[in-house]
Amino acid sequence: MNRRTNKKKILNDPVYGFISIPSDLIYDIIEHPYFQRLRRIKQLGLTDFVYPGALHTRFHHAIGAMHLMSITLDNLRSKRIPISEEEYEASLLAILLHDVGHGPFSHALENTILQKIPHEELSILVMERLNEEMKGGLSLTLEIFRNQYHRRFFHQLVSSQLDIDRLDYLSRDSFFTGVSEGTIGADRIIKMLTVKDDQLLVEEKGIYSIENFLSARRLMYWQVYLHKATVSAEKMFISVIRRAKHLEQTGVNLFASPNLKVFLQKNVTLEGFKKDRNLLDAFGQLDDYDLWGALKIWSHHEDFVLSQLSKRLLERKLFRVVLSNTPPPEEEIQARRDRLQLRMALKPEEMEYFLVHGSMSNAAYVAEGQTINILTKKQRVIDVAEAADLPNIRAMSKIVTKYYLCYPKELEK
Repeated sequence: MNRRTNKKKILNDPVYGFISIPSDLIYDIIEHPYFQRLRRIKQLGLTDFVYPGALHTRFHHAIGAMHLMSITLDNLRSKRIPISEEEYEASLLAILLHDVGHGPFSHALENTILQKIPHEELSILVMERLNEEMKGGLSLTLEIFRNQYHRRFFHQLVSSQLDIDRLDYLSRDSFFTGVSEGTIGADRIIKMLTVKDDQLLVEEKGIYSIENFLSARRLMYWQVYLHKATVSAEKMFISVIRRAKHLEQTGVNLFASPNLKVFLQKNVTLEGFKKDRNLLDAFGQLDDYDLWGALKIWSHHEDFVLSQLSKRLLERKLFRVVLSNTPPPEEEIQARRDRLQLRMALKPEEMEYFLVHGSMSNAAYVAEGQTINILTKKQRVIDVAEAADLPNIRAMSKIVTKYYLCYPKELEK
């Protein structure tokens, strides 16, 4: 006799405590292989090279974000903002699946394994596939995610300057890295949220919580997401994949899992995913383990570039990173190239894998296009950056760009 599976499960989360799975459909989505893959993709990629505790996954983050969304919707309902059961479940699914299109090592390899395909676009493709399997159960979820639903605040909760995604990842990343400066007080922010004319707003008394949120985000970027060692590890990993793709596409048969092999052999575009359903199946099974397994084998490969970079990553022998407020002069770059060629006997075409330069930006609050709006006691709606007594927020709306130069430490001996 077949017994019906009990789908009303409770998960124990280290950040929030007990989290309930509120519906059968949400349970079925969490159990799906596409979603379970997120257990095998770390939330912060290679950041554990700097903060050893940063081993939490995209699965953790997605479940936590769903929990915060449920608290937020319950809070809005308590303020007499009508939210139907269908809207409630669809919003939970939208935030649950917002990162399902992430590949291995998250953002680091979006432009190498794939051809500049934003993970949001792949999330939509995965949601569409799940919607087919669930017989249209995710149709409203897709409307909300694409910002096509007429009640815009649901999409703002999923993707905006003050969305549930950011509330969870700042709280979670701060917790697992031990960087206390990232603490944001998500509970108070959620209690201060309200809706007027289908627009997500923050009650005026919550303005200092928003200032703290933006300040914490800015600090987390410099201390965690853009930490020099993390940048070094990511650039080295990108160089490894670029080299592997070059070798594979010029006739060298590299060791790789079948799913990784697909993306080494092909330069896959978004159109390619839309035309070939098998590509999404392959991507839906690709995770961090495919890459680490390949690196262990590649570290013994006869190709010097591939083996050197793989071995250095496995042993955490990271490149030196020099940061500056202005682009490094071409003469400095060329001088390092010359020393690099002399020290490591590199061929000219191999140089680009060992000397990497570029820029990175930190924008805690970019008001253009998307704003965090305050609802004053007089029912006026104003941009948080325009609040007269908060010069810090205006300062944080400035984008800060730093330039990096990344190379082996042997050059400095």
